[in-house]
Amino acid sequence: MTGREANARRLFLQRALALGAATLLPALPRMASAAANQIDVRAKGARGDGKTDDTAAIQAAIDAIATTGGTVRVPAGNYMIDAARAISLRSNIRLEMAPDAQFTALPNTLKRYHVIRVWRASNVQIIGGRVLGERDQHRGDKGEWGYGINIQASHNVLVDGTHIADCWGDGIWIGAFGRGAKADISTDVTVQNVVSTNNRRQGLSLGPCQRVRILNSTFSNTHGTKPQSGIDLEPMGQGDTRDVLIEGCTLTGNYGCGVEIHHNVSGVVIRRCTIRDNHGYGVLAAQMNDLWVDDNVITDNGMNGVKLAGLTRDVKVTDNTLTSNSARSLRRALKAMVSDSGGAHPAQLHVGDKTSNVHVSGNTF
Repeated sequence: MTGREANARRLFLQRALALGAATLLPALPRMASAAANQIDVRAKGARGDGKTDDTAAIQAAIDAIATTGGTVRVPAGNYMIDAARAISLRSNIRLEMAPDAQFTALPNTLKRYHVIRVWRASNVQIIGGRVLGERDQHRGDKGEWGYGINIQASHNVLVDGTHIADCWGDGIWIGAFGRGAKADISTDVTVQNVVSTNNRRQGLSLGPCQRVRILNSTFSNTHGTKPQSGIDLEPMGQGDTRDVLIEGCTLTGNYGCGVEIHHNVSGVVIRRCTIRDNHGYGVLAAQMNDLWVDDNVITDNGMNGVKLAGLTRDVKVTDNTLTSNSARSLRRALKAMVSDSGGAHPAQLHVGDKTSNVHVSGNTF
């Protein structure tokens, strides 16, 4: 990336934040046919009785919607889902679940599964309801890729108000098909008012994607298999992740980090979040660039409140409250107190020797 491109991305993010989060991504377009083209899953035979496999009936309701778009309604009930087949949403579908409607994965032995998947689709909405994995009833001991909601190579997607829990892997995955320059990435995805809790691998993971916003959501109590973080931006060698806003979220009780960010990531803003009581770092940034950590409360995490590591560059850490971090063990806490890295408060903010262009101001330690 050229210096001009990096500056343009920072200016873009700053303008978006100054104008309000709603300007970062366009609103989902209205589906003109939605009012006229609606179907209740029970019309296709779904029972929601907590015993019947309702996968085929729910999929039949989705498939009955015209390609121009429409709404699939899921009334209250517990709908059992065969996650080996998954509920597959295609373009121009609004899946509208009642607050007490739940998709529950049937126990399985799979290394990888999906309760709901959005693959190579555009203009998709998942509204409300609950998605429950089967981690406590899982019949195997291998793999870590059982997803509540899996979004890949899709565009203009909204997940709003959904509660996701107990998945064998990640509560939500947003990513791509393919690798490198040929990767078909996801773009313009919004996750808001979501709770993702007690999942085994991550609350939310991001692979290659662009223009993602995560708003007013909670990612908590992830534990079972590493990395075990609330949110993990982890495209690694698959491709690039760019322009991500995490705002107004709570990340707590995760056995890994609150937020962790790895290489091939650029243009991330973490703003007005509460990041507390995680076993690892509050925020870990390793080998990434263009990060703004602003106006967060980061407290009582087992390791540093914010750790900037490796060749991370172009970072602003501003107006945060960082307290009582890095006390997972007495030995680690004492080591942090005498460390000469990260300025005057290394337990709260650790800045590695290889980082560059790091601006720190207005924080309360």
